[in-house]
Amino acid sequence: MQNTATPTHCPYCALQCGMNLTTAADGTVEVTERADFPVNRGALCGKGRTAPAVLAASARLTSPLVRDASGTLVPAGWDEALDLIAGNLSRTRAEHGADALGVFGGGGLTNEKAYTLGKFARVVLGTSQIDYNGRFCMSSAAAAGTKAFGLDRGLPFPLEDVPKTGCVILVGSNPAETMPPSLRYFTELRENGGTLIVVDPRRTRTAEQADLHLAPRPGTDLALALGMLHLVVAEGRVDEEYVEARTTGWEDARAAAMAHWPEQVERITGVSVPELREAVRLFCAPRAAMVLTARGPEQQAKGTDTVGAWINLCLATGRAGRPLSGYGCLTGQGNGQGGREHGQKADQLPGYRKLTDPAARRHVAEVWGVDPDSLPGPGRSAYELLDALGTDIRSLLLMGSNPVVSAPRAAHIEERLRSLDFLAVCDVVLSETAALADVVLPVTQWAEETGTTTSLEGRVLLRRRAIAPPEGVRSDLEVLHGLADRLGVEKGFPTEPEEVFEELRRASAGGPADYSGISYRRLAEENGVFWPCPAPAEAPGPDRHPEPHPGTPRLFLDRFATDDGRARFAPVSHRPSAEEPDEEYPVLLTTGRVVAQYQSGAQTRRVAELNAAAPGPFVELHPRLAARLGAAEGDPLAVVSRRGRAVAPARITTAIRPDTVFMPFHWPGEGRANTLTNPALDPTSRMPEFKVCAVRVEAVGTAGATLGGDRGGAVTP
Repeated sequence: MQNTATPTHCPYCALQCGMNLTTAADGTVEVTERADFPVNRGALCGKGRTAPAVLAASARLTSPLVRDASGTLVPAGWDEALDLIAGNLSRTRAEHGADALGVFGGGGLTNEKAYTLGKFARVVLGTSQIDYNGRFCMSSAAAAGTKAFGLDRGLPFPLEDVPKTGCVILVGSNPAETMPPSLRYFTELRENGGTLIVVDPRRTRTAEQADLHLAPRPGTDLALALGMLHLVVAEGRVDEEYVEARTTGWEDARAAAMAHWPEQVERITGVSVPELREAVRLFCAPRAAMVLTARGPEQQAKGTDTVGAWINLCLATGRAGRPLSGYGCLTGQGNGQGGREHGQKADQLPGYRKLTDPAARRHVAEVWGVDPDSLPGPGRSAYELLDALGTDIRSLLLMGSNPVVSAPRAAHIEERLRSLDFLAVCDVVLSETAALADVVLPVTQWAEETGTTTSLEGRVLLRRRAIAPPEGVRSDLEVLHGLADRLGVEKGFPTEPEEVFEELRRASAGGPADYSGISYRRLAEENGVFWPCPAPAEAPGPDRHPEPHPGTPRLFLDRFATDDGRARFAPVSHRPSAEEPDEEYPVLLTTGRVVAQYQSGAQTRRVAELNAAAPGPFVELHPRLAARLGAAEGDPLAVVSRRGRAVAPARITTAIRPDTVFMPFHWPGEGRANTLTNPALDPTSRMPEFKVCAVRVEAVGTAGATLGGDRGGAVTP
């Protein structure tokens, strides 16, 4: 006999697919279809379907761990563990100041936990040094969207609009593997007579579905967008009336684009002029069209400018702020959107308010019951915070992140973590980062707690508790409550998620991401609510009740969120990547995901079915490059950058450019892709350049020897 199904949402990507959970008499949790949720309509990928595997006590932590005198992590009681954390944080602050305390969060934390973590850092610890791993995901798109439109929400329209538009340009995204249930939207687009253009240096499963696949050299997406805008101008396809009525800055942006003529762009990108012209024709032919970007163009040291150039293409052709048209970012992490809206990010307060805005500080400080002047200013961005560990930052509290695997220049970040005076980690499993900690706290996960997330559409959703956590496990909210109490702040850190959400509503009220009109009741009844959703004004008269705000599925239809209501063009020009190939490192490396694993793999690598489908790292390379190396399928290859060396089996395919190799980033150890990646930062978003760096590739013999060539078999493609 089974219990009644509990409607909830997947713990993984930002699609936040709806699912039902049922519990059998033996305690086994099963995922069943939830067809009423409109985004996935019951469909799930393998990760979502197998998510309950990590709920098993055998797969996760069930007791606090404390490092003993011999350096071993051993089980401990909760009071001992919390006392140790509070004592070390207090000692560090007394000896080195509040900014010697760091806090690092995650894009998988619920809105309630992200909000409370930001409040804890600023109110209890008094530190400015807080950021989160979402900085590594969509910060460039957020920066570009805010510059252009005055507001960042991943998608300013619901996914249901995608099949109804005329053309979609999908830039640096592979939803067939990263969020498979979303692929139906692009399939339906083509079934409805629309066209799909995919921009990716690899012929991915998504690119195979496209009407046109453009395969630019990694790091040249900016030039590609500028070349297309050049052709829009040259071919008389600019929507002059729209540009005049709804934008500013066109003259400078047009001048910048006209300096990128098609033949020059072909030399930079490797995309031929006929392909460029065909892409422009397909994009401009229908009345409505969209550009959707993901990590490909965003995870670059020029990511903000690159996204800005794609937004320019939308603006010049009148494809933003109109029905079934616009620019959108496909957010990656489960709560990557909400995680950056409510104070987990270094420069923001709840409601997507700026930490440097005096009015924002006053509003949030009043909700928190503190003096606005007591709130610290903006701190370091994610990589800069991690890079400062052990020097300026002496103690770190980390929740829901695994930077030993996920951070760029990962070997260096691992060294920085080891150099800390004190590290405390809250996690579901003993991740590679948690294994370095002085104290590890076992916390609840998705099915064991209630809370809200915000999907890639800007739809706020309610995850419901379906089962009780194992004995010995507590929620992150209980952890922060216990630490706040031990550090002298007895009130203001409730442990009930709905109570936290009610405070979040007040803190966000009037901000760009206004949740004040959203309640748990509405989320349950309406299958989610799109923000902004302000609370209604009080209606006059004793018997009149104000109508609730319906939420905002579609932004910018009347005006953009800028002071004058106009969108801003970005006058951007192409520039090389931070690290270009040379004689010593002649090949380009790009990184990404595979369908059966998620992010750093800390949870999915504990699921047998997923490991069987994707058991380990690999190096994807073109047959031409493999032939020059003398490498066959499955042979071990070493990929070497200026930051380190990774070794993984060869996967030979014509689906990648001959000058490029690809590695997925889900695994630790010698196949860790992020050992190689470049931490060069975008000057605006502070996004590291994960997506392109210079490497050499070496064929490694069975005894570890290197085959061929004076430099160990390194070749120029």
